[in-house]
Amino acid sequence: MNDGEKQYRCTVCDKRFTTTQNLTIHSRRHTGEHLYSCNQCEKSFSSPSNLYQHKNIHTGKYKCTECGKCFQNSRDLAVHRQIHSGQKPFECTVCSKRFKTLGNLVRHSRIHSGEKPYKCHMCGKAFSESGHLNSHMRVHTGDKPYKCHVCDKAFSVSGHLNSHMTVHTGDKPYKCHVCDKAFSHSGHLNSHMRVHTGDKPYKCHVCGKAFSLET
Repeated sequence: MNDGEKQYRCTVCDKRFTTTQNLTIHSRRHTGEHLYSCNQCEKSFSSPSNLYQHKNIHTGKYKCTECGKCFQNSRDLAVHRQIHSGQKPFECTVCSKRFKTLGNLVRHSRIHSGEKPYKCHMCGKAFSESGHLNSHMRVHTGDKPYKCHVCDKAFSVSGHLNSHMTVHTGDKPYKCHVCDKAFSHSGHLNSHMRVHTGDKPYKCHVCGKAFSLET
């Protein structure tokens, strides 16, 4: 066998690795196991490299000069800067929706194809994105790493904590530019916008009926 050949395969997503150590670290993404904790916040990670990158957020190494938001690496910062420039070079060939990154386009395309390549090895439920599988695994592990600093309520997904915080702040920063209705987080605004656009991206593979929300 040649040096560097990826002989160790993940049984969940079929990704291959050159060493058993790398496979073990990768497998924690599926099990939800997080052994490496940040000493500056509540977050924990499945590998030391992920923790190292995360700490760049606290040090401000990759900071946006426009809005001051900090990121864990230069790639994420570059993607974020496109928010300020408005650039969306990647277009969906099915619905013409445009995206800032190729990765976002690939994930969006699964709405049309129905592809769900990430499967839970415990219950068989499948997901279109690896991050959704990682979050789902906490249903089985019971892990809730995201804790509210006001009431100590804990959540398995960071987005759920962000949504919860509006209970304390009452903040609704996401406003519809058509009717001025405001929402506490972007997902609700995105769903609301389909009222105006008539977009129904979720299609039943049995009867072909289309819906504006994923159910």
